[in-house]
Amino acid sequence: MATLRLGDIAPDFTAETTEGTINFHEWLGNSWGILFSHPADFTPVCTTELGAASKYKAEFEKRNVKMIAISVDPVAQHKEWIKDINETQNTTVNFPLIADPEKKVAQLYDMIHPNASENFTVRSVFIIGPDKKVKLTITYPASTGRNFVELLRVIDSLQLTANYSVATPADWKSGEDVVIVPAVKDEDIPAKFPKGHTRVKPYLRLTPQPNK
Repeated sequence: MATLRLGDIAPDFTAETTEGTINFHEWLGNSWGILFSHPADFTPVCTTELGAASKYKAEFEKRNVKMIAISVDPVAQHKEWIKDINETQNTTVNFPLIADPEKKVAQLYDMIHPNASENFTVRSVFIIGPDKKVKLTITYPASTGRNFVELLRVIDSLQLTANYSVATPADWKSGEDVVIVPAVKDEDIPAKFPKGHTRVKPYLRLTPQPNK
């Protein structure tokens, strides 16, 4: 399986989940999606992650993002694990967990990295646009929990830059100034960015976030 790269179509699949059988592309519809993998049920770091994800679901929904997780264990085991997550993380898991006992989805998404483990999926994140293309991938080691605030920040950037000729600088957060992309000529800036701009260097031009 070749590595899944940015801009590739996210592989479609049909799978059993804790919320019934889904066809992935159909389930996404016109939404953005975030798919994140877990090596196994009843693992400590992943328990905290699924708890955190459920607490941020409303923030993802505000951004038209559907959340879905995957682990290689079967649905019945997922449901038992969810009870533990809800109890220990003081939350209610409110999005589907894909069961992937045959590792079919894991292989489609290149989630098995033999040098890390021959048996377990790595802890990957895929953000997928409404066009079903992969917009971001991050792979974490087993020892480091994911940062869902960062994932929301990235989605804000992806959705902004998909609609305007801008990029977001280091450590940017929604509401802060953004960078005008080099393809925009100086003479075209006033029409495209009526809020004004600051020219730091010929190649570094800042403007207030256009959709705020």
